[in-house]
Amino acid sequence: MAFEKLILTILLLHLCCTNCGFCGKVLVWPCDMSHWLNLRIILERLAERGHEVTVLISSVTFLVDNPKTSTLNFQVIPGPYDEEKALNEMNNFLDLATNTLPKLSKWQSAMKLQEFLLNVTEQLKFQCENAIYNQAIMKKLQETNYDVMVIDPVIPCGELIAELLSIPFVYTLRISVGDTMEKHCGRVPLPPSYVPVSMGGLTDRMTFLERVKNVIFYILFDFWIPQYDIPVWDQLYSKVLGRPTTLCETMGKAEIWLIRTYWDFEFPRPYLPNFEFVGGLHCKPAKPLPKEMEEFVQSSGDDGVVVFSLGSMVTNLTDEKANLIASALSQIPQKVLWRYKGKKPDTLGANTRLYDWIPQNDLLGHPKAKAFITHGGTNGIYEAIYHGVPMVGVPMFADQPDNIAHMKAKGAAVEVNINTMTSADLLNALRTVINEPSYKENAMRLSRIHHDQPVKPLDRAVFWIEFVMRHKGAKHLRPAAHDLTWVQYHSLDVIGFLLACVAATMFLVTKCCLFSCQKFGKISKKEKRE
Repeated sequence: MAFEKLILTILLLHLCCTNCGFCGKVLVWPCDMSHWLNLRIILERLAERGHEVTVLISSVTFLVDNPKTSTLNFQVIPGPYDEEKALNEMNNFLDLATNTLPKLSKWQSAMKLQEFLLNVTEQLKFQCENAIYNQAIMKKLQETNYDVMVIDPVIPCGELIAELLSIPFVYTLRISVGDTMEKHCGRVPLPPSYVPVSMGGLTDRMTFLERVKNVIFYILFDFWIPQYDIPVWDQLYSKVLGRPTTLCETMGKAEIWLIRTYWDFEFPRPYLPNFEFVGGLHCKPAKPLPKEMEEFVQSSGDDGVVVFSLGSMVTNLTDEKANLIASALSQIPQKVLWRYKGKKPDTLGANTRLYDWIPQNDLLGHPKAKAFITHGGTNGIYEAIYHGVPMVGVPMFADQPDNIAHMKAKGAAVEVNINTMTSADLLNALRTVINEPSYKENAMRLSRIHHDQPVKPLDRAVFWIEFVMRHKGAKHLRPAAHDLTWVQYHSLDVIGFLLACVAATMFLVTKCCLFSCQKFGKISKKEKRE
């Protein structure tokens, strides 16, 4: 009987691992909010394939849930966290994102956002120290022998834990401010002549003045903005590892960078072999809508519906702004499903319904979806691309203006400024994307490009994580640029040497000429005297 139980156990373990050929152990350092929604899809697929997935989280989270029924394991980092302070900081961020950043220029918005992040650096550092200085947790992680670590680099510390545990790690991200992570830590070449700096709202087809603006942004992002909180992390990493190092040097050891975009979204630009695009990995075919919602959608007839969401973070607007938006929506023949938790606007039309939550992907995939009003988050944009729905962009902060700029350049979106727009502006934008066929055609073109891939984005992300697990890294994809200093990378030492050679040659030639002239002069004088 004992022997039969043993055989049964072995068979069950074998079946558990048949999907991927082996079972591994994955450690995760996530980022909260919309970043988690995207990362969770990858982790759940890894768990389905038999891997043991452990997520490191603090005791205070917002969307990173810890349900008992989850296939993921959650390791809570203990510590005296101030939950009230964390909630206040989140509310401050929401107020900043909704009411302050939209009123600023792109440059001012980036600076203000960086200033806010600097204010929370100490809390993030505190969370990091609670993990790395907790001997019980680190001993447990060390003894588990993880095969790979998956990290969202928006929150530093994950790569430090990976370094301490001596395990390879994989990044998952959209972009960093000014592409500083990818450029300096990932060593991606970014020629400013045709690669627009992230969050600049530019395209790859720039005028001369736009290229001037782009170069200025590159310089400022390279030498000014990154200096805000980087020294804090450089000091911590050097102290913990017991040797002089930097955050960027440690980040440069990432085996694979999973970028949450694809060429349906990106402008053509150079990338390295260890950068993989997995944009839209969370997208999937639409499921049936709830009965009441389906009835409302069907009541739109041939006019169809408009889906409206400003994301999971923006839950409220000023009364003036909400009434302005509701007034514009009431003037279109389409039915509108608006995700909004604020006070019901006085100007809300009979064609518009408010919801605390909407099945956004399923609505965008519905045959009657005509347009999508979005703040420009990457997740929402990719659901619109997946289903071929044109967009009206209402960006507010971070990468949102840049995302909408990409969609405008590809002819699939119209942008309105949330701070200065009038009801007429929003109404005209909606009528444009709904009534002008080119926007739907371009959205469908992007959708066809997205679907025409040899491997689905989610499968590609899982493949590369498992690849790193199987081969204990991906060093053969890591460019030699990581081993060069800044001077060597830009060949400044070579240029200096060549300039020195030219200068020395010119000096010798000049000396020889002067010597010859002097010699010739003396000979001439001697001949005259004779």
